[in-house]
Amino acid sequence: MTRIASHRGGTLEFGDSTPQGFAATARMAVDEVEFDVHPTADGAIIVHHDATLDRTTDRSGAIAGLTLAEVREARINYGAGGCPLTLEELCSLYAGSPVALRCEIKPDDTGTPYPDFVPRVVALLDQQGLLSRTTFTSFLLDSLDTLAEVTTRPRLWLVSPAVLRQLGVRTVIALARQRQIPELGVHIDTADAALMAAVTDAGLAFGCWAAHDAAQITRAFDLGVKVFTTDRPSLALALRDRDRDARARALQPAGSDPKAGQAAPLDALPQDARPKDALPKEAVPHDALRGAMRGGVR
Repeated sequence: MTRIASHRGGTLEFGDSTPQGFAATARMAVDEVEFDVHPTADGAIIVHHDATLDRTTDRSGAIAGLTLAEVREARINYGAGGCPLTLEELCSLYAGSPVALRCEIKPDDTGTPYPDFVPRVVALLDQQGLLSRTTFTSFLLDSLDTLAEVTTRPRLWLVSPAVLRQLGVRTVIALARQRQIPELGVHIDTADAALMAAVTDAGLAFGCWAAHDAAQITRAFDLGVKVFTTDRPSLALALRDRDRDARARALQPAGSDPKAGQAAPLDALPQDARPKDALPKEAVPHDALRGAMRGGVR
């Protein structure tokens, strides 16, 4: 069954990497929560997408150049007054939740991996008792190589459209197999049956990211990808439930009630579960090619 990952805690529903979004995701029937991590100047690990606070909060500056106290002064846009969480705080939200963790290792604001950062992330997740429920992802091959040195947990290479286009499918697959990376994730708009077949025929798992609208989410389900990330987890759950009910009705004996078990329409979702159109749209990562090149493609 295709897995649903709430991207940054459901950015288009709750704001980008907000406490309210991560708390809501922990209570949802999604399979995974996706989040990104960065270090502070005094050794904390912050859950935040960008390397800087500039785009998504009311403060500015690179997280790696700020103390934890300084980062906590920031308020996330559309975040109900919340500040960025620490990794420990996120772990506390998911300690009693069945939702698995999908942790993306981010680079600094120049696209360079943080020195000695990956072992610290792995160690903290282990201390919190959640390492066994974590899959690690990155656009950077260097970071994925470092992960292989410190943990046996699954690694997933996020392949940007630029990398896929410039390197080609065969080279991307060869690099993944060379580094023993068992899974690839591509942007949903580049995913099709032929690409999925090429990846899975090579013995790799295949997933997608950035499936945010109904057409993109339906595409991921129709392809049968392993997992996809979405900024609209409530919509993804509603579409999955509707598809399940449609299949169940198709299997019902003739003469049975066709409306039995029918899912509620999408407009019947609770108000706080509907996407907030005012929130910023997803941006395709632009540092992916540099990360892939740093990982060994010259």
